[in-house]
Amino acid sequence: MQNITPHLWFDTEALEAVTWYTELFEDSSITEVVTIPDTPSGDAESVEFKLSGLTMNAISAGPYFKFNPSISFMVSCRTREEVDKLHGAFMQGGSELMPLGEYPFSEHYAWVADRYGLNWQLMYQPEEVSQKIRPVLLFTSDVCGRTEEALSLYGSIFKESQLKFVNRYKQGEAPNSKAIINYSEISLLGTEFILMDNGYEGDYTFNEAISFMIPCKDQEEIDYYHNKLSFVPEAEQCGWVKDTFNVSWQIVPENLGEIYFSGSEEEIQRVTAASLQMHKLDIDTLLKAKAGTL
Repeated sequence: MQNITPHLWFDTEALEAVTWYTELFEDSSITEVVTIPDTPSGDAESVEFKLSGLTMNAISAGPYFKFNPSISFMVSCRTREEVDKLHGAFMQGGSELMPLGEYPFSEHYAWVADRYGLNWQLMYQPEEVSQKIRPVLLFTSDVCGRTEEALSLYGSIFKESQLKFVNRYKQGEAPNSKAIINYSEISLLGTEFILMDNGYEGDYTFNEAISFMIPCKDQEEIDYYHNKLSFVPEAEQCGWVKDTFNVSWQIVPENLGEIYFSGSEEEIQRVTAASLQMHKLDIDTLLKAKAGTL
């Protein structure tokens, strides 16, 4: 069962992009669209959706962050035709990082950035997989060579984690001498991730354009994940934290929608205003703000 949700930050195009993505992928739909009032970016539009069964979120909240190859999404395609279809769609206004073709690790593969800059790795993989779309974390620049450390740290923090596969570069195989892990798979709270060191040089790094939402059942869980994952105090805002590798996480109540988006306009505005004053989210304070009893 998936319990970590990838979150995409757009300038103004979240609903437009999500509508396109859900039309491209089977077993996909938009499940909720809400407006968050009076944020520092103005009224922000938040979209919850499913993409081939993977729950995701997107927000239109201003031109602050840009997608880059440090986080991409691996799509396991059962047929070569599916790879071709997605590649053709993403190349409309997009660009290739690795051209469509045969590689040692896949007989039909491409890495593309779509018209919004979001990165996709399209791989022909005829065998059935448990999660068709998986986030890929590419450790580059200052954090290249720390994938093994990340696997250990995440495995110790997240309950029911499972390290599924690790492959290391052979000596001299990677042009970037700092790269150690060629490819790895890990399941965190039921969500599957791929982690790897960048075998080539790159000047891009993890940023808030893609973050990962952790739903917490109570304040104790929020406190736990906040204390374990927050390594950059100045990045703490409204439940957002950055870990030691600069990956962004959102540590939120599992009933986030009920707290933030249900009720009158005045209640929603009070909750939003209260959360903007917080580094770590406090459920009791949010509920008091909503009730007008602060």
